[in-house]
This record gives sequence, C-alpha cells and structure tokens, in this order.
Amino acid sequence: MGQLIRRFLDLFHPLFARFFDKQTFYYAACGGANLVSSWLFFFLFYQYLFEKRIFNMEINGEIYVVSAYTLSSMLCFVIAFLLGFLMNKFVVFTDSQLIGRVQLFRYAVSSWLSWLCSYLILKTLIEGLQFYPSIANVVASVITVFISYLLQRKYSFK
Repeated sequence: MGQLIRRFLDLFHPLFARFFDKQTFYYAACGGANLVSSWLFFFLFYQYLFEKRIFNMEINGEIYVVSAYTLSSMLCFVIAFLLGFLMNKFVVFTDSQLIGRVQLFRYAVSSWLSWLCSYLILKTLIEGLQFYPSIANVVASVITVFISYLLQRKYSFK
C-alpha cells in the first residue's frame, strides 16, 4: 500500500519539485491528508457526536468537567496518530534504519508533544480569544504542523 501511495504521489511531485525534495513532498502530502481528515473528524465529532455539550464525568468519586472540543480533540488525536504513523513509516521515512517499535515509541512521544501544543493553543484560542472551536482547531493545527515536522524528521524517523 505504501508503494502504491508513493507511485501516486510521484505523479504530482514534478509540479512541486522546485519547492520540495521527494521526502518533504511525501510528508506534506500525507500530513496534509491526515490534517484535513482530522479537521473534518473534529467538526463531525464536535457538532454531532458530542453535540457541543459539556460533560460531567465521575472518576474515582471525583467529578470532572470535560468539554465537547476536548473530547473531539482527543478522539481526533487517536485517529490521526494511527494514520500518521502508518503513512510516515511506510510512505515518507522508508529509509529509516530504526526498528519499528523504536519508531513507534518516538512517534508517540513526538505526537503527544504536538497534540499537547495544539491543545494548549486550541484552549487559548477558544477560552481566551473566543474563537469558534472548529476554526480554532484549524489555526492550532496549522501552527503545530511545523513543530511536528521537525520532531518527526529529527527524532521519530531519524
């Protein structure tokens, strides 16, 4: 499947060859697809699954208040993590000499850091600057993309 995706992307690389080497182009294409799908999932989860509500969750006798955008963000993280790792391992960074479980651990660490960064920006935009959650999610993820790329390239799939 990875080879098939690479062959498909190779059809479009000549259009972007002036700007990106192949690996960076693969990363941008796969990451972009993952990012746009996570935006769509966030919107659907926030609007329809969690219905923009606030949830009171009891854990060990303690009541925690959790917003729909927090739950949507967490669920999107799980989906994007799985898709992102598979695409990075089998499409983008195929020349990595690291074994799979090391890549997965490093990817998990860098993904968690990226998600935390994105969540803090999301929370600031929504609660501090009164952005609408779906718009705030797009802004936060665009900012986080640059951090994530550096973490993946220099750490996860070194």
